[in-house]
Amino acid sequence: MNVARASYSHGTSKTPLLGETIGENLRRTMERVGDREALVVRSQTFRATYRELWDMTTKLALGLLAHGVQKGDRVGIWSPNRYEWVVIQYATARIGAILVNINPAYKTAELAYALGQSGVSVLIFAAQFKKTDYRAIVQSVRAGLPLLTKCFVLEDDYQALLNAGENVRLSDLEAREQSLSFDDPINIQYTSGTTGFPKGATLSHHNVLNNGFFVGEALKLTENDRVCVPVPFYHCFGMVMGNLGATTHGSTIVVPAEAFDPFVTLSTVQEEKCTALYGVPTMFIAELDHPQFNEFKLDSLRTGIMAGSPCPVEVMRQVQSRMHMGEVTICYGMTETSPVSTQSAVDDPIQRRVSTVGRVHPHVEVKIVNPSTGQTVPRGERGEVCTRGYSVMLGYWNNEKAAAEAIDPAGWMHTGDLGTMDNDGYVNIVGRIKDMIIRGGENIYPREIEEFLHTHPAVSEAQVIGVPSAKYGEEVMAWIRLRPGMTVDELGLITYFTGQIASYKIPRYFRIVDEFPMTVTGKIQKYKMREIAISELGLEKAAATETA
Repeated sequence: MNVARASYSHGTSKTPLLGETIGENLRRTMERVGDREALVVRSQTFRATYRELWDMTTKLALGLLAHGVQKGDRVGIWSPNRYEWVVIQYATARIGAILVNINPAYKTAELAYALGQSGVSVLIFAAQFKKTDYRAIVQSVRAGLPLLTKCFVLEDDYQALLNAGENVRLSDLEAREQSLSFDDPINIQYTSGTTGFPKGATLSHHNVLNNGFFVGEALKLTENDRVCVPVPFYHCFGMVMGNLGATTHGSTIVVPAEAFDPFVTLSTVQEEKCTALYGVPTMFIAELDHPQFNEFKLDSLRTGIMAGSPCPVEVMRQVQSRMHMGEVTICYGMTETSPVSTQSAVDDPIQRRVSTVGRVHPHVEVKIVNPSTGQTVPRGERGEVCTRGYSVMLGYWNNEKAAAEAIDPAGWMHTGDLGTMDNDGYVNIVGRIKDMIIRGGENIYPREIEEFLHTHPAVSEAQVIGVPSAKYGEEVMAWIRLRPGMTVDELGLITYFTGQIASYKIPRYFRIVDEFPMTVTGKIQKYKMREIAISELGLEKAAATETA
């Protein structure tokens, strides 16, 4: 094979990597554009300049020091999008604590696992979110978590936490900051695992600061940009591509609400004159389909990001034309790569931006390999997408075995995604080796749901697949074989899930079967299950939707 035609690309760049911690970078931004708006959270009528945001992170950092938080201690944050989330993100980075992001949709079992597996000693959380009483859930799991010694409720204890820092010298904070390295772990993000338990991707300052920076560079962000971030902070999309992408450039982070609402997002873009808008395809579809869409003035928009799941080509075209986002880009990556590995450019030809996930990011390598042999395939041939470079995680928290399975000895992160690379280096994602489901930007691993279904007394065997959805990209479907003499209905199964598993993981469809499609050697054929489901549920149109 001609090496020059191999599916390998290296993101050469004249712009160097940032060799500093998150705190050092925020200080530089504050010194450069201190009087410009840094953060706007409309649901809390909150506004802060970069100087004010810096001072807030200082006060919280001192408060955490007062409570004995050491470098490397895990501090959990369980909250929807609020201004305090952003302050906590930067304050923990400044003292070298490892921020553990907890999905606001988590229920009892998921919260207990994340807190226990990561060894969180301090938990900061909202009193509630939507109909979920966070206080009650934390109280119910706390007894089983001996390492969790301090809990702070945002609505009750946040001010007291800030006040505690009044007795700590600023020089103590400065000494802590000077002891930090940009290679220190700073963040743990949980990704659902094929073993049935989430894995904690452990990321450094260097990982996330640079990834956010180069995402912003691709969007050509400056201090004049106002970035609307309706995506959740607990996810890399929010805290890295959103927050760090903005603060590394002195741009304004604009947060519409605690959780996504298409009307509120559109009105926020209009009233705050946002120049960039982020979202997963589901969000953009909801905005475009809103009955009052044509009433909003969106001509301040210039750019933005669509990412998180495959983007229907027609949606991308409408975002460019109807939402004035002529410079919108698509990003591709995964939590384990901080997250972005490829991104389209604002000046790429339209066809490239609607039909690919762009080219390799600066200072990152991407190759496409034969999953069986590990050999790099020729351009245009499909194989597994692998990433190497500064963005690859430090590992999975307390799970060296899983990390060794994901990152090979040469440092390549194996994504599990199937893709192709064309002659110009553009990557297209064509499927997944693993059977991961991506529903509205949320990664869902069937094994986790299958294992939970197996705890149901009536269930003998369960197989979970993803089926096409015009709205979410994919929906979850469970095929279930019951124990002899047992019965269960759909409502009973949904009730069994409720309160134990995040609602987005609860199957949309159920099918009770006597047997599963299998090979002659007894392996389940999930692709056949998917074909049958598409036919029986009438999902042919959704299955035919073209994506990048």
